[in-house]
Amino acid sequence: MDTHTPTHTEAQGLDLRHHGDAEVRDDGSALVDLAVNVRADTPPAWLREHVAASLGSLAAYPDGRAARAAVAARHGLSVERVLLTAGAAEAFVLLARALEVRRPVVVHPQFTEPEAALRDAGHTVDRVLLREADGFRLDPAAVPEDADLVVIGNPTNPTSVLHPAAAIVELARPGRTLVVDEAFLDAVPGEREALAGRTDVPGLVVLRSLTKTWGLAGLRIGYVLAAPETIADLERAQPLWPVSTPALAAAEACVAPRALAEAARAAHRTAADRAHLVAGLAEFSDAGLRIVAPAEGPFVLLRLPHAAAVRHRLRDLGYAVRRGDTFPGLGEEWLRLAVRDRATTDGFLGALRRAVTGPA
Repeated sequence: MDTHTPTHTEAQGLDLRHHGDAEVRDDGSALVDLAVNVRADTPPAWLREHVAASLGSLAAYPDGRAARAAVAARHGLSVERVLLTAGAAEAFVLLARALEVRRPVVVHPQFTEPEAALRDAGHTVDRVLLREADGFRLDPAAVPEDADLVVIGNPTNPTSVLHPAAAIVELARPGRTLVVDEAFLDAVPGEREALAGRTDVPGLVVLRSLTKTWGLAGLRIGYVLAAPETIADLERAQPLWPVSTPALAAAEACVAPRALAEAARAAHRTAADRAHLVAGLAEFSDAGLRIVAPAEGPFVLLRLPHAAAVRHRLRDLGYAVRRGDTFPGLGEEWLRLAVRDRATTDGFLGALRRAVTGPA
């Protein structure tokens, strides 16, 4: 594993604000989307109807108390340990602006928005780069002892690695804020290795998103779970009424027992669909394709010679996938694929077969 402080040029050299949605904008809008990690065919009809019913209350200012209480109850916490946000992305900005931080460290490869938010807030960010040779698995000893803010995803985007909760807890220290991005944890059957709801880990901050499983990226809703004093600091940095009434309605609905049961079923379907994708990708091993395994999230990371050319050929064949070279620690040979249903995956595998055998 490698620990280093990127220079200004290195930070500028990677587009930390490039995300999967860029692949399906404009001329990519008609492509079959394997680039964005939002569950397909969502939000479900019952959730759309529930959100639509909230529109009659738009004249009133948003009141987040019921949604906040519902999230707290879902995780067995007091409401003082919950903060609702306009998606997890807002939470990263709040953490970067509200906390007094001397040496922030981001464990990469992972979602780049935490580092981007920290840099925008004027912080110098150190990176701990997990290595392909280690399966992109966390070694807690690789994180500098004097880091007072550590950010890690679990399961990590884009590697799809699910780190043991015990290994992440080893990162906790007095005087250190440990931020664990669990945006995709509800896509893991049984939410294995979850830290949400834990109150025994010093400095723990857990972020959750409701946009991935429920298809609410356009609505912007997520939340932070942390000690009351941390929540208070973040809340002071928020503007008034940061979460809209429709988003609050969605939050309350998505943590209800019915929704949790549906999400659990969806997690098992995703695991089966992911296994089908991984099995199909195995036929490309002779072409040099390698998968980061075991994949545990609703996406798969792979390495493939001439991946950039293959990605462009896939677009010509009607499929969008996520480039990997904007993630620190990866490069042009990496691609991330969102897990889709078997029919979509079979169509994609056929296109990949044609793209791989095309001119290098």
